[in-house]
Amino acid sequence: MKDTPNACASLPPILRGKIAAARSEFTPENLLREARRQKAITVDNVPEVCILDPDGDMVRHLIASNSACRHPGWACYHTDLYSFTYEGVNFGIVGLAVGAPFAVLVAEELFASGCRLLISMTSAGQILSIKSPPYFIIIDRALRDEGTSYHYLDAADYSTLDSDLLRLCKDALASAGNSVLVGATWTTDAPFRETAEAIAAAKNAGVLAVEMEAAALYAFAQARKKPVLCIAHVTNQLARIEGDFDKGASDGAEDSLKLIATLVRTYQGAE
Repeated sequence: MKDTPNACASLPPILRGKIAAARSEFTPENLLREARRQKAITVDNVPEVCILDPDGDMVRHLIASNSACRHPGWACYHTDLYSFTYEGVNFGIVGLAVGAPFAVLVAEELFASGCRLLISMTSAGQILSIKSPPYFIIIDRALRDEGTSYHYLDAADYSTLDSDLLRLCKDALASAGNSVLVGATWTTDAPFRETAEAIAAAKNAGVLAVEMEAAALYAFAQARKKPVLCIAHVTNQLARIEGDFDKGASDGAEDSLKLIATLVRTYQGAE
């Protein structure tokens, strides 16, 4: 019997028995069907543009200002989705989906529920000292130091943002005169194992910041052919200084929403 390349017993389990193109027996559509049945929820598509907000700061800001309401048709077992309008764009937003597996679970469900563009705005720790936090990075590639991406794509060092979406982001930033950075991040599953050696390796690779979702979301996006954009909000220097994790006014919510709206308008204008 001829072994497949990823069936070698010397590989760790996460790389064994994986066929990226194989069909999954468990699908988000079927999960949502059963959730709707159990919760007596009728089919009601989510907004076409949705946001993942792992820190929850945008969600809390929108709720506190009475700007968002819970979407009645969202059938996810684990999260609430809120809908709101900002600068003329209709959005859905899910808070507190932290980490690669959770983010991709919600992404699968969002696209199965009518989403057509997903943006993740995640806080990140500074790796290369380019400027003082807080600032934003459009993530063009993410180092795959997590597990979820290996269930969507064959093994590789990075997963990447779609080239057309990256071009649109650059056009939007140039038109707005925005100095947002574009570059690489390191996606980790273990934030409290960011060792000196791992940080040094990331620096040597030219990685700008560390976060917990982008590599998996980009792998999902490529495998499923869905438009996903990941933004890092660099807010800290890994708590190695006093006064770290300050996002600015409204915990960075307004700055984050303004950037997202700028990018989305350009994306929608290109459709």
